[in-house]
Amino acid sequence: MVLGCLGVIILVLVGLGLTALGSYNSMVGLSQGVDSQWAQVQNVYQRRADLIPNLVETVKGAADFEKSTLIAVTDARASVGQVKIDPSKAPTDPAQLAAFQKAQDGLSSALSRLLVVSENYPTLKATANFRDLQAQLEGTENRITVERQNFNDAVQSYDTAIKQFPGVLMAGMFGFQSKPYFQATAGSETPPKVNFGSTAPASTAP
Repeated sequence: MVLGCLGVIILVLVGLGLTALGSYNSMVGLSQGVDSQWAQVQNVYQRRADLIPNLVETVKGAADFEKSTLIAVTDARASVGQVKIDPSKAPTDPAQLAAFQKAQDGLSSALSRLLVVSENYPTLKATANFRDLQAQLEGTENRITVERQNFNDAVQSYDTAIKQFPGVLMAGMFGFQSKPYFQATAGSETPPKVNFGSTAPASTAP
């Protein structure tokens, strides 16, 4: 009887240990998945930042282009660079992610304004370099939207895992912390407009 009871206890302990091990490994995998997706978000934002100097230099070639608009873009890009955040590890501090998102949204707004103003410069829009930048920016903005959504999906899976039983026990023991989401902003259901084609009707002589 004693040996039988010991056997049952051992089997229960082994089962619990395997369950705990599986839960821990699952959370590690999900956490790494969030970090990997965060790196993708960083990559697309960096790609946009890398395009801006060429865009600014191209636009500078247009006579009488609004200098305040160019300054706004340059300052917004600089503000993004001032937000220090690990590109390889997703933040666990909501305030840190909020500061990052605020800076990036500010750059999106400045870029949108620049591209709207560009509508008034037909010669600028006709240059091959400007058209190439148009295509690259459009693709990058779309990719930013996709990668941010993928990041939020990865965070949701991870946060759910550490809050469910038995993951919640492992999370407390091994220091797994919930991770914040990108928050939706007004108009975020569509990427910033980067269409260089004129949407206004052509003026006609009276």
